[in-house]
Amino acid sequence: MKKFLFLLIICLFPLVGFSQEYKENKKWRYSNHQIDDSPQFVLKTNVLYWLTTTINMGLELGIASNFTVDVSANYNPWDFGDNRKIKHFLIQPEVRYWLDKRFSGHFFGLHGHYARYNMGGIDLGIVDMGKYRYDGHLFGGGITYGHQWAIGNKWRLEALVGLGYARLDYEKSYCKECGDQVDDTKRNYWGPTKVGVNFIYVLK
Repeated sequence: MKKFLFLLIICLFPLVGFSQEYKENKKWRYSNHQIDDSPQFVLKTNVLYWLTTTINMGLELGIASNFTVDVSANYNPWDFGDNRKIKHFLIQPEVRYWLDKRFSGHFFGLHGHYARYNMGGIDLGIVDMGKYRYDGHLFGGGITYGHQWAIGNKWRLEALVGLGYARLDYEKSYCKECGDQVDDTKRNYWGPTKVGVNFIYVLK
């Protein structure tokens, strides 16, 4: 029996040494960011869009330690009466580079966008929407800067702003009846193209 225990200890001793070496090596790899323990897949929504009654949702996927792909979609189907509306559908895909590691701290992004819209009757300080209705579509792209904070084990908060270009193609009509077209315009726009305060839930 004593001989058996002695042989068992001899056999297990290398495993104990290997386990200790593995733990030390794992700590070193974590400290040198060789093990990526950051989230891989998150779900998000933009609080600022909800304030405009716009339904919105986004998904973001980690594709490398410092890169993610984000896709957001916004939809506003509401008619507020008296031909007042900000109806639109918008999709914005984006590739992000994180300065530290994905889903943590500062990031820069390249985004594209496409939207179909029918807006008018509401004075939002954008062109002359209080008087006219704009029915058309847009496409373009831009750059984004943002920052993300962990606010819990599964929750994060993100703030971002984007600047870029959009090509607008729309019909302009008087808003009260929305029947008399006054212009058919193609227009180039340079300026803010994205803004957000996102609540994020980590799926994986």
